[in-house]
Amino acid sequence: MPWNPEIYNTFKSIRYQPFYDLISLISDENLNNCVDVGCGTGEQTAILSEKFKQASFLGIDSSTEMLEKSKDLEHENLRFEQTTIEEFADSDSKYDLIFSNAALQWSDNHVELFPKLISKLNDNGQFAIQMPCQKENILNIILSELVQEQPYSDFLSGYHQESPLLSIDEYVKIMFDEGLKDLNISLRVYPIYANNETELYNFISGSALIPYMERLTVHEQELFVKEFLRRIKNYFEPFPAIYSFKRLLIYGRKK
Repeated sequence: MPWNPEIYNTFKSIRYQPFYDLISLISDENLNNCVDVGCGTGEQTAILSEKFKQASFLGIDSSTEMLEKSKDLEHENLRFEQTTIEEFADSDSKYDLIFSNAALQWSDNHVELFPKLISKLNDNGQFAIQMPCQKENILNIILSELVQEQPYSDFLSGYHQESPLLSIDEYVKIMFDEGLKDLNISLRVYPIYANNETELYNFISGSALIPYMERLTVHEQELFVKEFLRRIKNYFEPFPAIYSFKRLLIYGRKK
């Protein structure tokens, strides 16, 4: 089951507010060469390039389906490239801004990844990252518990995607150790209001659910989704309900 831009963008307004909160932290000072890591469809990269018109932007993503949507957005100061986050982190390129909105939670071993990314900053370069707090968000918790239970763990051959997110203290230490200053790190809640369990299921189906669904047969998917919906309903009833979706915003500057 590849990434589906249509399903992902169903909740565009919800997913965009953290993006705007993150870019509000960025200064246009000495901003020339910039990269959006895990750019998806490229729409947010295009917004960045419009806000910081003096800078050139590269958007990178590993998904062919997502990047297909970015072709019409390219212009003189905006281009896109298919590559993984890990390949990018190991490259020799340097940037004035390394930006990533809701992408690095898909990459493992942040203890190694984040220093690699920070090392790619030019002097005075800016590091701006946003990630959902999967270990604290209840839909992720319900999903994690479900996939480790029978018969679903057998269906998945024991596959379980552990969230790579570290604690806030650990990210602060990494950024300090790597020489970043002007640190601005916060945990923010972006509430989602739902009329029923299906709306909440649809929200997670476009992201965290994908690695599991692609490993299941059609029949197994039907059983899995039915049980997941039942557990979501049991937790959030009565409806309408509110889902406290938590996100981590990280900013620093290399001095």
